[in-house]
Amino acid sequence: MTEMNKIALITGASRGLGAALAEALAARGWHILAVARTTGALEELDDRIRAAGGSATLVPMDVSNPEAMVQMVKAVGERWGGVDLWAHTAIHAAPLSPVPHIDAKDFQKSVDLNLVTTRGLIGLIEPLLRGRDGTALFLDDPRAGQKFFGSYGATKAAQILLARSWQAESESIGPRVVIATPEPMPTATRARFFPGEDREKLSPCKTEAERILSEIAGL
Repeated sequence: MTEMNKIALITGASRGLGAALAEALAARGWHILAVARTTGALEELDDRIRAAGGSATLVPMDVSNPEAMVQMVKAVGERWGGVDLWAHTAIHAAPLSPVPHIDAKDFQKSVDLNLVTTRGLIGLIEPLLRGRDGTALFLDDPRAGQKFFGSYGATKAAQILLARSWQAESESIGPRVVIATPEPMPTATRARFFPGEDREKLSPCKTEAERILSEIAGL
């Protein structure tokens, strides 16, 4: 299989590392299935990919909508037969807060998107990965236990532990599951956590995307 016909499904593709992964893979000849809620940001991503000679299919859907994801997976399976890479970058970053004062609705949204939605996507996308001997990529952000990160840190840690269980279960039978830890990047999510930080000292999303992809054998 040549890179020209490889397919990457990226959930949370409109900004940050998700967009950087999409652009990096498109530059290698992959076709990108870019999933995100923000249509305008997806269109901007598509413009950049096409300007660089790449190709993408935009999927303006909410990954937390199970019915929409079922339709998407069905359409992908029918058109392409599967995907070679699924990169899951969608995340809910709840505001920093002392644990006793975490907003109940925000905490529930963190649980729903970071954990429940991830579990549902794994079940839906696994057959697409099996169809092309594919790889699932998750991004760790080890904030669990840090002060004021109770909502984000706990649910992100739970997401990664879920992925690690799938990784162990799939080691001998596939699909391959990879967990990478990016360096701090100047993303909108990080800006909400550290608004006064010197962003010039952070690693660009493009740099981290290239580094992570270079470390995954076979991509």
